Amino acid sequence: MGTVIMHSVVSVDGFIADEKGDVGPLHEWYFSGDVPIVVGADEQYDHSGTGGGIKVSRASADYVRSMWESIGTIVMGRNLFDQVNGWEGKPPAGDHVVVVSHRPKPEGWHPEASYHFVEGAAAAIARAQELAGDRTVAVNAGDAGAQILAAGLVDEVAMDVVPVVFGSGRRYFGGIDGQHLLEDPHVVIQGERVLHLKFKVRR
Repeated sequence: MGTVIMHSVVSVDGFIADEKGDVGPLHEWYFSGDVPIVVGADEQYDHSGTGGGIKVSRASADYVRSMWESIGTIVMGRNLFDQVNGWEGKPPAGDHVVVVSHRPKPEGWHPEASYHFVEGAAAAIARAQELAGDRTVAVNAGDAGAQILAAGLVDEVAMDVVPVVFGSGRRYFGGIDGQHLLEDPHVVIQGERVLHLKFKVRR
């Protein structure tokens, strides 16, 4: 089975969005570089809403490309799904999405999309790994990610740290209780307006 990685862009004080879910300047580095992130032959990732595609700095490009190309399944919480409407059935990376939710998929919502609504952290990760095979399961940070980490189901924590202070909002680690030890970072890459970090979860 592939690695389970909890991942998000985050402010230096640990927030992935403000209280309303607005990411503010956290994603600006995705669109301020000169290297397009391309999948396969020529298909660009684009969740900018502008049609301009993702363009990052040269320092970030190889890291971002390899991370996204490794993803088989994304795991997200229901709040994020509702907020972005599941990216209209087209995830920014990977082929499948598992939504951790007590509620089913909205009736008639993009029946062609490989989106699976699963109740509970353990069941969600089991389904995500089944779908991903040997590829990575990318868990969105926040409350759903925190539940999965607390259940001992996360292998690595990846953070794209942006130099902004939010002061309040939605925390990367949600409302997690207790300590969870990580190893020293095995990836440290300084991009432009972003610092990429990856930590293995200590067992």
